[in-house]
Amino acid sequence: MRNSLILGALLLVICSCNSTGRKAIDEEQFASRWYQGKAEINVFELKQIRYGEEREGKAVMIFVTEDFSKRKQVKLDDPTGAGEGAVKVMKLNMTRDFVTGVYPYHTMLSVFTPVYEELHSPKISASVTEWCGQSFAQLNWRNNKYQAKLFSYFESEGDQEISISALAEDELFNLIRLNPDLVPDGHLKMIPGLIYNRFTHHPLGSESAHITKRKTGANQAEIEANYEEIGRKLLIRYRDAFPFEIMFWEETQTKEDGTEEVTSAVRTNVQMLDYWERNGLKDESIRKSLGL
Repeated sequence: MRNSLILGALLLVICSCNSTGRKAIDEEQFASRWYQGKAEINVFELKQIRYGEEREGKAVMIFVTEDFSKRKQVKLDDPTGAGEGAVKVMKLNMTRDFVTGVYPYHTMLSVFTPVYEELHSPKISASVTEWCGQSFAQLNWRNNKYQAKLFSYFESEGDQEISISALAEDELFNLIRLNPDLVPDGHLKMIPGLIYNRFTHHPLGSESAHITKRKTGANQAEIEANYEEIGRKLLIRYRDAFPFEIMFWEETQTKEDGTEEVTSAVRTNVQMLDYWERNGLKDESIRKSLGL
């Protein structure tokens, strides 16, 4: 990862000479934040609804830029050798950890979104692990649609492969970090979040949604995605100035009887950190400074 990030500044020069889109991004400003060889670690106090009860836990959002293979849709080992086959992406790794009674839950979402090219996120994946078993879903953007694979320990779901042509809800987080102007508004087809999909076992596919943007105060704004047909809302609140830090997010699920279940996360700590270099016993104290 260190070599990839060091090369970021060089690749930025290339991109600035041959940018194919994302006109909303100020490249000099973007580089000052995202090409310094560190990731942004955001820690949230999580209140997760599971089995009808609110569980306290932690959510972590890690944002970092990487060099990504257009063809293989994986992180590149040799970005310089990939030439035009490389694309700079904003990567989000997002985890949730909480306990249900005796047993723990751990979820992880990964989203890879092009920084400069006006393309759908080429890859999105999510996993849920707990004592009953594990499940995994992955979306790969190919031939103007997502090729989706779902692996589950539930017999009724089994292993599935389907095609979906729609914007992925999980991409909204990265688009906000690049520039909120990149988030479309109004009515559209969208793929609900993969963690939502795993928790509800709602069939994986696209749903009708409405995205609303609004200012909420000085240097504050929020984006809401509302799926009326399935009773889901996602609200993301962020600072309305670069680097567009995400401060809060909330998921609301309206059940058939009209009651609402609300999962929320409030940011408590943030650090720019080369965490991959901090893997010794002496580095465990950093977790305390992050509130982990």
